[in-house]
Amino acid sequence: MCLTPPVRTGELFDLLRDGRPWTRAQLAEATGLARSTVTARIDTLMRLGLVAPFGGARSTGGRPPALFALNPTARLVVGVDVGATHASAALTDLNGSILGEVDARIAVADGPQPVLAWVVESVEALLADANRPVEDLAAIGIGLPGPVEHSTGRPINPPIMPGWDRYDVPGHLQQHYPVPVLVDNDVNIMALGERRRHLRDVDDLVLIKVATGIGAGIVSGGVLQRGAQGTAGDLGHVRVPGADDVPCRCGNSGCLEAVAAGPALAAAVRAQGEEAQTGGDVVELVRAGSQVAMAVVRQAGRDIGEIVATMVNLINPSVVVIGGQVAGAGEHLLAGIRESVYQRSLPLATEHLRIVTSRAGGEAAVLGASALAIEHVLSPDVVEAASEALAAADAEAEAAGS
Repeated sequence: MCLTPPVRTGELFDLLRDGRPWTRAQLAEATGLARSTVTARIDTLMRLGLVAPFGGARSTGGRPPALFALNPTARLVVGVDVGATHASAALTDLNGSILGEVDARIAVADGPQPVLAWVVESVEALLADANRPVEDLAAIGIGLPGPVEHSTGRPINPPIMPGWDRYDVPGHLQQHYPVPVLVDNDVNIMALGERRRHLRDVDDLVLIKVATGIGAGIVSGGVLQRGAQGTAGDLGHVRVPGADDVPCRCGNSGCLEAVAAGPALAAAVRAQGEEAQTGGDVVELVRAGSQVAMAVVRQAGRDIGEIVATMVNLINPSVVVIGGQVAGAGEHLLAGIRESVYQRSLPLATEHLRIVTSRAGGEAAVLGASALAIEHVLSPDVVEAASEALAAADAEAEAAGS
């Protein structure tokens, strides 16, 4: 006979994360637990600070039943986005609401020591500005511009990050803040941030970052897909038809990044007589009405769209979000992408497909890094471990007092 396992405290708490208040009776009905058990577990969650009373429900006669909901201010997390030439950090509550932000011009190529020293100083400053003690910090999420082994948080052979290969990023930060440190690549956290802020009801989406490089963050079935070694979504080094003679920094030729990322677009614009050193310069030229820049960006969109079309057929997302610096070119880039995708993808896959520019923009990465930390802190297993530790401490105190 197969028995349903008992609903743990962490699993009951997972129900309370849905953004609406619950009564004990509703929780008992949803979980199958006895009212007394629900009451005991709610008390534990309140002692942990994760749940708080939420006014009262409408009475059907007698005292109105109490409501309970997630207490978003109980703990704090910090989300950090480290880019090629910039870094930003945000302090958020457990709902992901930003309480404070800092940013700086800092080159990831300077190495892990100065960059992570900035992170340590930023966390301290954010907590001080919010007038919150370090004990309220529950976790740190951080995004890096290169491949990351998610299980260890170590960068693996990152092409634009000299000195970072297999560096123990979590261990470095935990010397200063003894909390969980979650590390992922920047495109994955951008996908998490875009979904949390603007696409909560979308379970299947792809975010494509077009900047110095090109990559994709893939959410399928509501879960971020990293792949076996964490390299899922590495679109930048997929071969583009007709570009075999274009060398790429990875050592191959014909890669999408080599023909459609920011540096490639700047080179294409310069070759036609206009001045541009970066992808940002190309975007500014597009905004200023440069026909050369518009044509270059439109062709880049077509090239990106060729690869995205294959991804659409394989993964079948409902939304493709275009982010990163070059996304600032707006409809000129999107038009090229749409042209190729709708021409090359299956009609059923594109019937309800939306291809849009990121709405979270520059905040997508820090929001995603925050979401990465929050999902860990509020996961059923972590909450269950905290409740068990509280029970053990109560038992020890009772034994000491007897």
